Amino acid sequence: MLDKGYLGRVTGGAADGRYRVAEARQRIDSAEKLLKTDPVGAFEMAYGGVRQAVTALLLQQGLRPKSEGGHIAIVEAARAQFGDRFDFFNAMRRTRNRLEYPDAAGDLTVEGSDAAAAIAYAKQTVTAVDKLIPNLGMWQ
Repeated sequence: MLDKGYLGRVTGGAADGRYRVAEARQRIDSAEKLLKTDPVGAFEMAYGGVRQAVTALLLQQGLRPKSEGGHIAIVEAARAQFGDRFDFFNAMRRTRNRLEYPDAAGDLTVEGSDAAAAIAYAKQTVTAVDKLIPNLGMWQ
């Protein structure tokens, strides 16, 4: 992914992913507040929380997603390193893409139960990232 230009390298303070974990928590808190009144917004916020948490893992290793790779680069980097636990993140990415670039009006909906599942997954992801970050070194 580095060779393709989807990820770049960072050092110093830029390689501290903890601030992204804080951002992830903010997104998830917002998602919970939106759940009853705006399931689409809640889903999008939960997705943003997962994306920020996974970005924190990359930053902690001295890696930063670049615009050339888009959101799929973040998903693929996580799946390559940490396995199928990030398959649901990829499913969320596809749903978010459908919401962002709809083909029809029906593409602009998310069931409350799906948004709730996304929030639960986001919380689990942030908890796991909190445990992983202290154990990650720079990518070699």
